[in-house]
Amino acid sequence: MTPRHYLMLAGVLGAGALLLFGERQPVAEVAEAVERAVVPVRHAAARPQAAQPAILALLPRSEVAGEDGDTFGGAGGVFQSQNWTPPPKVVAVAAPPPPAPMAPPLPFVYLGKAAADGAWEVFLSRADKTYIVRANTVIDGAYKVVAIAPPVMTLTYLPLNQVQQLNIGVLE
Repeated sequence: MTPRHYLMLAGVLGAGALLLFGERQPVAEVAEAVERAVVPVRHAAARPQAAQPAILALLPRSEVAGEDGDTFGGAGGVFQSQNWTPPPKVVAVAAPPPPAPMAPPLPFVYLGKAAADGAWEVFLSRADKTYIVRANTVIDGAYKVVAIAPPVMTLTYLPLNQVQQLNIGVLE
């Protein structure tokens, strides 16, 4: 056995001796609270000559732990549950900027096309109107034909200066 084992054995034997030969009578007297004199406090934070008690007065058990038979976890009890998690931080989120304006879908229906004098002419309809357009033609002040190159015709929506394309079919 090592010296450490001998020390542990001596500790166990000492505890056993206290168990066998120690005093077995409970203490019958209960220590009561003692009134203390008020001591004047003199420091920079307190008013001069202010009197404060050195030990605070004890509260009755019924105020601290409740009446007999009450549980300690009740409302106002000393062992009630606590929520220590901090409240979630409220982050003000700015509204996203409104989407950029977009040109409406093309209101034209393709009717056909023809090659005239080495340039393309495209036939379009819108409601009750029929249009015959070539490159650089402005339609109703809102659309300008930029280029005609089958299979697409490129138009620009003038109020927003956005380019759109219309399918006009393959070269015939």
